[in-house]
Amino acid sequence: MMDKYKKIAVEEIEKKEKLIYDVSDKIWDYAEISLQENKSCKLYCKVMGDEGFEVRKGLGGITTAFMASFGSGKPVIGLLAEYDALSGIPKCDVEKKEHLDVEKLEESITSDSSAHGCGHNLLGAGAMAAAIGIKKYLQESGHEGTIILYGCPGEEGCASKAFFARDGIWNDLDAALTWHPADCNEVVTGSSNSCIQVKYTFKGVSSHASAAPEKGRSALDAVELMNIGVQFLREHMSDKARVHYAITDAGGISPNVVQARAQVLYMVRSNHVKEALELQKRVDKIAEGAALMTDTTVERTFIDGMSDTVTNRTLEKIAYSNFEELGVPSHNEAELQIAEKIALTYDGRDKNPGIGSSFDEEYARKSALLRKENATYMNDFLLPHFLGDAFEASSTDVGDVSNNCPTLQIHVASWPNGCPGHSWQNVACGGTSIGRKAALHAGKVLAATAIDLFENKEIIKESTLELMERTKDGYNCPIPEGALAKI
Repeated sequence: MMDKYKKIAVEEIEKKEKLIYDVSDKIWDYAEISLQENKSCKLYCKVMGDEGFEVRKGLGGITTAFMASFGSGKPVIGLLAEYDALSGIPKCDVEKKEHLDVEKLEESITSDSSAHGCGHNLLGAGAMAAAIGIKKYLQESGHEGTIILYGCPGEEGCASKAFFARDGIWNDLDAALTWHPADCNEVVTGSSNSCIQVKYTFKGVSSHASAAPEKGRSALDAVELMNIGVQFLREHMSDKARVHYAITDAGGISPNVVQARAQVLYMVRSNHVKEALELQKRVDKIAEGAALMTDTTVERTFIDGMSDTVTNRTLEKIAYSNFEELGVPSHNEAELQIAEKIALTYDGRDKNPGIGSSFDEEYARKSALLRKENATYMNDFLLPHFLGDAFEASSTDVGDVSNNCPTLQIHVASWPNGCPGHSWQNVACGGTSIGRKAALHAGKVLAATAIDLFENKEIIKESTLELMERTKDGYNCPIPEGALAKI
């Protein structure tokens, strides 16, 4: 039998189902990109205020950030909400379509199109659901403690959680809990890549490219030389490191004018943030060299940075136990048909799900067997808790939270197996009952896990000691002093 207080929290979340779904759908429709989530932030602040939480806007000096708290004293448990969308992805309301015209969908992408290709409309709603359930538990139990929902904008663009880490916001938490939409149900483990973004603006001298080329100093040449220099750097960096770039300003469209201005945005990744910071310095030197070679100047602008995630087995085990007890979302025939319709639009729909499948053959075999037994494109089962070493090449600013307080993440199946990240398929599922159910269920698992932390101080003590051991070399914040979160 489920603990009576957990049952109270779960029942409260179920009572608020309509509200949770409504918030998710509205955020899906707003589809506001990094640091422009004005309507989304306003909605969350209103809802949380109406639910009896004390709301503070502008957290960390970021206008679209907030925190909503309830209770008093220790322990202090944080829930992390995200609600930013991605640009360059079309919306697709698949529940209203009898068939999917993929070509028309892709043709609908415009320079200002945006949608929730990473399911952050669900993520925020699920975290909010957990906060509402935990508030009910605190009221009914009379237990001392504080729950805080953190509105964390710009995960895809500014890494607000890392800015909060620089300012010490996470230091007051005893634990932080969050989730992410995915193609399976599992407790997240392992590390991720750290990431740093820097913009380089080169300035030269314009001139007639044919009549007076000797008078010109090409900023575009500098960008191209920088890119070549970084290409040679790739041979001499860790195999887990990654360097990406995008030319954001090529200097104009007239080839007969020497480009006096050009700009390139670089993203440097590595398994550990200390290594990323060291690699970033080498990229900086290449930029300076490119400017020297072309007799131009270069201006370096820091954009954002985020650290690698820190595993916390103590919290993982508690969450997994609650996941086992609560089960996973189930899907009806109509939802399974939608999932199949979407799954048939991409490759990789038959992959073995789960983080562990990429690192352990036996785990992959068990994962494949569960998929076979399930026999649908939705992974309506809980994967085994993977206890091996894992590494994901993607990055998340949850890493900076996990370096400063014990942190847990779970995945809940929100789209079909193998669904590609940052895609219109993710967008489509996030606007259906498949995604809504995932958000609701994530809220239940997170709420139940948090209640264990409130009820058992030894869990917090053990998870804190584990964090101290895993981070004994210290925290290297990727956000420099004075840097501001910007669009």
